[in-house]
Amino acid sequence: MRAALTAIEYYLPEAVETTAMLADEFSEWSVEKIEQKTGISTRHIAKAGECSSDLGVAAAERLFASGACPAADIDFLLFCTQSPDYFLPTTACLMQDRLGISTAAGALDFNLGCSGFVYGVGLAKGLIETGQARSILLITAETYSKFINKRDKSVRTLFGDAGAATLIQSVEGTGEELLGPFVFGTDGQGANNLIVPTGGMRSKRSEQSAVVLGDASGNARCQDDLFMNGAEIFNFTLREIPKCVGRLLEAGARSSADIDMFIFHQANRYMLDHLRKKLGISTERFHVGMQHCGNTVSSSIPIALKQLALEGRLKDDSLVAMVGFGVGYSWAAALLRPRIWPYPKCADGRLAQGETEQTQPI
Repeated sequence: MRAALTAIEYYLPEAVETTAMLADEFSEWSVEKIEQKTGISTRHIAKAGECSSDLGVAAAERLFASGACPAADIDFLLFCTQSPDYFLPTTACLMQDRLGISTAAGALDFNLGCSGFVYGVGLAKGLIETGQARSILLITAETYSKFINKRDKSVRTLFGDAGAATLIQSVEGTGEELLGPFVFGTDGQGANNLIVPTGGMRSKRSEQSAVVLGDASGNARCQDDLFMNGAEIFNFTLREIPKCVGRLLEAGARSSADIDMFIFHQANRYMLDHLRKKLGISTERFHVGMQHCGNTVSSSIPIALKQLALEGRLKDDSLVAMVGFGVGYSWAAALLRPRIWPYPKCADGRLAQGETEQTQPI
């Protein structure tokens, strides 16, 4: 038995925050400069009371409606998020009930950010190829906007909320590995460079932690908000990710020329351009596509996969290198031969969100 990635759907909240809207709000911002550096023109923002689980459930319902798989077939649910509904109970348990997945199915949360999708695919592969599951629903969803101070320009330009549902199933009759090999990396010394300092058991929220202060760059935030040291995150990425890609190619006995498409975590255009040039990858084989949704953390890679599939840029024999990296520090990479074509319409004949008749694969 082999594990295969067989379907993807995603969901974006209805509320939209464009770069033009941010420029109107902050007169010192230039639309052109922000879009040139970030590659982002639109971010989708979860409304008050709309949680990561809601985004993930919406994506999963879209996947079930597509005909890819009924909820009754799922025997394990993996949920990756850093903004769960509660400290306890486990959000995956709540999602199992909402989605009508069997009570005989396993379900668990895991807390990872931008590397989370690749980690989740690795977990799913292990469950399937050791005979513990046959049909796994991997949901990635995040509402980072709820951690962001509206006066903090360093992160508000980047992040958008989203949920993605990915189906990973056991398949027979193939000798080749469809998922893998995998390589991983962790460096907790960088934890303070991308962090929400309070809210957990180490440091609880208080009146003092809610005091908003400004920084030298004109950004404002409190200890309850998301903090990112952009320069250190950039340095970490350029230091570790090329080495990670090298380890992946070595593990798979491949050269860079063998890879049809590189799909990195969609952090921002500036960072991706530097990585692409450092690795010597052509623009045709390197995806940059966060314009319509921003940095969606653990959902950025599955959203990119779906976009490329709809555009007809991936085929069954395509070899994809997926690379996730970020908060933790945490990073992971894997090779993938996707099995998500042809992609059906929803059960009622509608196209899935963001699709058109021209881009829908036949």
